Amino acid sequence: MGSYLKYRDEELKKDPLLKEEYDALEPEYDIIQAMIDARKQQNLTQKELSERTGITQADISRIENGTRNPSLEMVKRLARGMGMVLKLEFVPDAKAYK
Repeated sequence: MGSYLKYRDEELKKDPLLKEEYDALEPEYDIIQAMIDARKQQNLTQKELSERTGITQADISRIENGTRNPSLEMVKRLARGMGMVLKLEFVPDAKAYK
């Protein structure tokens, strides 16, 4: 995965428009990655998480692949299925206009 991240960062440096689009989607990517990391840390398969939550394995796969936009309630169900709670945080945006 390290080589992909290096490649991604190099490509983002080359194209300001691409970086702008990537930055706009970063919160979604962060949620997806946090969900995948939590599931893998518990050695859970998508199927096992599906059984715990009642959310289909196909939907979990789509969420993890970024092709399905889950509701807040669905993300909370996924967290509960991993014995966790969802924590949503607002942080200052260094690029925000003042």
